[in-house]
Amino acid sequence: MPVQLKDIPTIEELFKSSGLHGTADKTRLKYPPSASYLGRVSLHHGDITKLEVDSIVNAANRFLGGGGGVDGAIHAAAGAEALQAECRKLGGCATGQAKITKGYNLPSKHVIHAVGPDCRSSTDAPRKETLLASCYRSSLDLAVKNDCKQIAFPCISTQIYRYPIEEATHIALNETRKFLDTVDGDKLDRVIFVVFRREDKEVYEVDTVIFPSLRD
Repeated sequence: MPVQLKDIPTIEELFKSSGLHGTADKTRLKYPPSASYLGRVSLHHGDITKLEVDSIVNAANRFLGGGGGVDGAIHAAAGAEALQAECRKLGGCATGQAKITKGYNLPSKHVIHAVGPDCRSSTDAPRKETLLASCYRSSLDLAVKNDCKQIAFPCISTQIYRYPIEEATHIALNETRKFLDTVDGDKLDRVIFVVFRREDKEVYEVDTVIFPSLRD
């Protein structure tokens, strides 16, 4: 069964229902605290292919040909033949960038294919951070340009590509906070971070406590 937006609680609602709480070192805050953001961001533990939203993000490879992990799951749920046919017309995608297709058999209207950095070989950490941040920013830009009111992200690059989950989570939340501060950010009703593994959920729960202000 598809998971509808109304059934995905916001961070604000999670705080109220579960008693989540936390504090941040005020000397390290990047932005003024603003509780209003908590009503536009969600953390969902489950299968991203089940979400009935305007767009979901695929952690894709640069060939956009499908693969393992969330990439393979999205292609399979969308109908691999139809999705791959559209992906082939896009001519691949550079690392740090994103491209959009239809959702086909998915409950989601669109799939945004974002290519994250591969951390299995190179040790150029600053460049990888820049590329991962660009993945999130490019995906958010594409969502707004295609009139999507919601976007759902998986954990990009953290599984097969081995980007450390703690660092990747901070980048994801930081880029989202920056985007929501823009005029285009006002056009999004919801940004959903979807985690499949319990250990990833625990990392996101820690960072979303200070999401409205974020740490350096």
